[in-house]
Amino acid sequence: MIRIEKALYAVEKEPLATPFGFKGGYLSELWQTAAKLYSEEGRSAVGLGVQSVLWSDPRVFFATSEAGGNEAMLALTKRALQLVRGEAWKEPTELLERLVAPVMAYGREVTARTDLRETFALNALVPIDHAAWLLYAKHAGGETFDDMVPERFKAALPERHRVLACTPVVSYGHAEADITRMLDDGFFVLKLKLGSDPDKDGSLDKMLEWDKRQIELVHLLAKDRTTPYTDSGRVVYYLDCNGRYDTAERVQRLLDHADRIGALERTILLEEPFPEENKTAVDRIPVRVAADESVHHERDARERIDLGYGAITLKPIAKTMSVALAVAKAAKERGVPCFCADLTVNPWMVDWNKNVAARLAPVPGLKVGLIESNGQQNYANWPAMIGYHPTPDASWIRPDNGVFHLDDSFYAAGGGSFGTSAHYESLPFGE
Repeated sequence: MIRIEKALYAVEKEPLATPFGFKGGYLSELWQTAAKLYSEEGRSAVGLGVQSVLWSDPRVFFATSEAGGNEAMLALTKRALQLVRGEAWKEPTELLERLVAPVMAYGREVTARTDLRETFALNALVPIDHAAWLLYAKHAGGETFDDMVPERFKAALPERHRVLACTPVVSYGHAEADITRMLDDGFFVLKLKLGSDPDKDGSLDKMLEWDKRQIELVHLLAKDRTTPYTDSGRVVYYLDCNGRYDTAERVQRLLDHADRIGALERTILLEEPFPEENKTAVDRIPVRVAADESVHHERDARERIDLGYGAITLKPIAKTMSVALAVAKAAKERGVPCFCADLTVNPWMVDWNKNVAARLAPVPGLKVGLIESNGQQNYANWPAMIGYHPTPDASWIRPDNGVFHLDDSFYAAGGGSFGTSAHYESLPFGE
């Protein structure tokens, strides 16, 4: 058993280079949270999180200022740290299970929303879960990610990829030159952020027309590019609707347009078309539909699979490693592929995510594993943030011609996850 003697937090605000648009809104900065847990035996670990109120519950984001939403989420992290002091547990999954319900209840009070999305609470719990896993690894004496993962989850992580597709994001503000630069840099899986609110009036008809034009622009620029890493030999698309669509009929209108221009056959994923409370079956949608924000637990994964979802997005860096492992196991048992997406996290957290992505079977249509990483596109201080990584010069840190190369050193070091970051250790932690 591991008992927490002391639990502290710190926060660091990282500005974005330009406003980052998705889910009908824009972010200007991302708060990096850190939790430091101390066990009774004298060991300690620092875990990180990145707060994304717009991603986790847009209603909270739009109900207050950007800073106000971040303060609300930070309040949940602080409450969770109060709750873990004195707690004894065998595995991090056990600790997380104890925290979700009381933190959700507190979140409803803080945000004055009785229908607060569970993703909001999970996002707030990521730094604590991250620290708990690192502390667990220290107590278990493991030196690699494989050593750390409990036996019951290992069948869901059978691969050891040498190459991972690095997926950048095509956001609302990206122009033709930005997309061309991504293609020139070798990226061959482009994630398109759809669901814009172009006139800020909530019109879904205007959203649909904007989304059609976005797909047209990307396909015009990418259609003649080639790559050895996809089954088609062409650049492929990953459409992220972020829960902005209301009906399957409206989604079909989008895809009919994609089909007319030749983009549908290049589309390997359509992520989260509907809000999580909309449980419309997706088995007739003519592309592989992935569930993301709607999955907070393995039971949610099973429900979405029953509705026809053909892939699950894992986010150890946004919904905790504990949830990601449980969901990966449930999906594997049903034969449904998983992959790892980003939350515009810092370089050290990219590699926490990469540990899972490196072990998942490829998404159909790809010959290699898949991970989204868009921090290098969005953070104003990305080069400095790479310097905060325990192994900033490692061969696997930076993408090369659209891929991350994972050699033996990556697996031996767990992507640097078990190292020490002097920067994050030196943050001004408090209670």
